[in-house]
Amino acid sequence: MSGQQDRPEGPDLTQGVPLDRLADGVPLQGHVGDDAAILVRRGEEVFAVGAHCTHYSGPLAQGLVVGDTVHCPWHFACFSLRSGEPLRPPALDPIPRWRTETRDGVVVVREKIEQPEPKQPIADPPASVVIVGGGAAGLAAALELRRQGYDGPITMISADSEAPYDRPNLSKDYLAGHAEESWIPLRSPDFYQENGIDLRLRTHVQAIDPDAKSVRLSDGGTLSYGALLLTTGAVPVRLDVPGADRPNVHYLRSLDDCKRIIAAAETAKRVVLVGSGFIGMEGAAALRQRGLEVSVVTPDELPMLKVLGPEIAGHLKRFHEEHGVTFHLKETVTAIEDGGVRLGSGGRVDGDLILVAIGVKPAVELAEAAGLSTDRGVRVDDRLRTSAPGIYAAGDIVRWPDALTGERIRVEHWIVAEQQGVIAARNMLGRDERYAVVPVFWTNQYELRISYVGHAERWDRIDIDGDVAKHDCMARYVRDGRTIAVVTMGRGHAKLEMQRDLDAEAAARPSPG
Repeated sequence: MSGQQDRPEGPDLTQGVPLDRLADGVPLQGHVGDDAAILVRRGEEVFAVGAHCTHYSGPLAQGLVVGDTVHCPWHFACFSLRSGEPLRPPALDPIPRWRTETRDGVVVVREKIEQPEPKQPIADPPASVVIVGGGAAGLAAALELRRQGYDGPITMISADSEAPYDRPNLSKDYLAGHAEESWIPLRSPDFYQENGIDLRLRTHVQAIDPDAKSVRLSDGGTLSYGALLLTTGAVPVRLDVPGADRPNVHYLRSLDDCKRIIAAAETAKRVVLVGSGFIGMEGAAALRQRGLEVSVVTPDELPMLKVLGPEIAGHLKRFHEEHGVTFHLKETVTAIEDGGVRLGSGGRVDGDLILVAIGVKPAVELAEAAGLSTDRGVRVDDRLRTSAPGIYAAGDIVRWPDALTGERIRVEHWIVAEQQGVIAARNMLGRDERYAVVPVFWTNQYELRISYVGHAERWDRIDIDGDVAKHDCMARYVRDGRTIAVVTMGRGHAKLEMQRDLDAEAAARPSPG
């Protein structure tokens, strides 16, 4: 998927660029015909690849070069300069590449190079792969299986009514009315059949039998598997108060949910948003951009306080207030009434549309019924294997040993789910790769973008460099003398450099088991 791309700029790379004009590791923007491209020098080698990330067309000329890879400055995607392959989600497609030739100190870009063929499959691959879940992790796994050369049957079972789509956009541009619906699907309708992926929508798995290596479906059918990937994700926590079943009460998890909220927003004037986490605050920003009055009710002292800490959370509150959002802090909703909600303090907040965003919980019922080890999620090792042979898990449901801290964590981030889907797919094929990367995510609220690298459920202190009010800062979350997470606003390459450094530290640490 990509957004709108600008006209190619910079020099025509087919006409040649002096080698001494290329600083090592610094991309040069140019074009090859009508195609935007970048030149990257690494020592004596020069690479020519596409200039736009295949996720949302992020400008790779502004990205960070690490070894023979380039990292997108927008959403953390990473590509190989040698092959063009996507090495890190959220990008799932390769970037184009061209042959280069250096003569007499001048680099000239020649013909386009065809994308590499799928890798040779390993000996004794699984007879079939069943993926339970149709979200980020499941699609990333299916794509990686094919990229790795697996040619056996792949069945993806999804309870959703839609093929895999860009879930993060549901609370961002799509909800705000700035993204077309055509941007939301991650693949065209024909893709699944063309790539031999049997996608079964509106289908539920009733049970998994690890001994028989089979799953029982809601339509009465049974599927055998050689390897199974469990990616059942998470479900919204429901508000348990009188009136919570009213038709104007909404939750945002699926594309269908988002469409219903957008339809309701067309006639509503006032929104009560219950909760102040990422989905809540992104929803507040999106609905304000639709012109609705927004009131946020939360038991927290500040929005996103447990994730960002008091200084950045305090600024976020002020920023939303500047955009017209009203906060009711340290408050709970005790009832939903006609035209509004009743607060624990006895007060009332008016609203035509009620959006509840008080968190999610992992959908572990299938795993528990199958006897898999669980602990506030499905327990996996650093290869994403569950306690049952041949069954892997990825995404929002998994609790895995974090390579950086050694603690078991569960993270509800889109990129993490995709990364885990890729690693699980490789390990199904016997690649034996450790999942040892730090979690990353981003949030867009109005014109503000906050990027987060690492994972800090608790910290001893937060060291902030820069000016939070000017959206130009980096905050380090420090525990036991070590930086375990970083938040950036602005700061160019800072988030990518911190991701690089924390990833290197995580990879160097011994496997926590």
